[in-house]
Amino acid sequence: MTELTGAARIAAAFEAAEGRAALMPYLMGCFPDAATSVAVGLACANAGADLLELGVPYSDPLADGPVIHAAATAALESGATLDSVLDVARQLSDRIPVVLMCYANLVHARGWGAFAEALREAGGCGLICPDLPLEEAPEALEALDAQGLALVPLVAPTTPDERLKAIGDRARGFLYTVSVAGTTGERAATADGVGDVIARAKASTSVPVAIGFGISTPEQAAAMADAGADGVIVGSRLVRAVGESVDPVAEVSELVSQLAGALR
Repeated sequence: MTELTGAARIAAAFEAAEGRAALMPYLMGCFPDAATSVAVGLACANAGADLLELGVPYSDPLADGPVIHAAATAALESGATLDSVLDVARQLSDRIPVVLMCYANLVHARGWGAFAEALREAGGCGLICPDLPLEEAPEALEALDAQGLALVPLVAPTTPDERLKAIGDRARGFLYTVSVAGTTGERAATADGVGDVIARAKASTSVPVAIGFGISTPEQAAAMADAGADGVIVGSRLVRAVGESVDPVAEVSELVSQLAGALR
């Protein structure tokens, strides 16, 4: 049997969701340490997650709010590196498709070709690079395509229609759709007009549309699915649980189980 490429594994995960929205928890790699982040990732898979977004700690995470920023800082202070996060991905990738979230400077330091090869060797399926603009994407897209990996772009409620279509045409794996202008973080309510945001994104691309930013409760996740999202990404709530709980594996497992249940 031919082994699936990373991009094909992402597609298969969305297809396997069978009429419901796929659940993608976000985890900060090596937070609070590598072993715990592996255990938390496996717990997510066992509790009903369909894919995982694995963050690489970075000193200036412009898209992230205070919870994820603090987790990145703690991981860096504990010695986390891109290679150590890739090792976490390696330990998770046999169990669940892993999409790396990494800022562009860390990739440029290694070079797109070497980075893409290392990500494939770690079993990763794709890359989310939030500070990589459309105009600088061709080199990244070529390198990742060559390794069978997906370059997952982001769009926001403020993205103009013409640019949205250009981004959607180049999207691989899925189109990461930001639910609200601003950074990641828990919010008390879903943004007004999110259905229109999702509809615009879906009209711009042929790949699934996954929505993130500000989603933290099962009710919010279900609302995003009801609004038409093919996937739901939950991050800050889970990262906060890892940082605050005396038993982060058990708490994250329970939270992911509740989120997965809401999407069923």
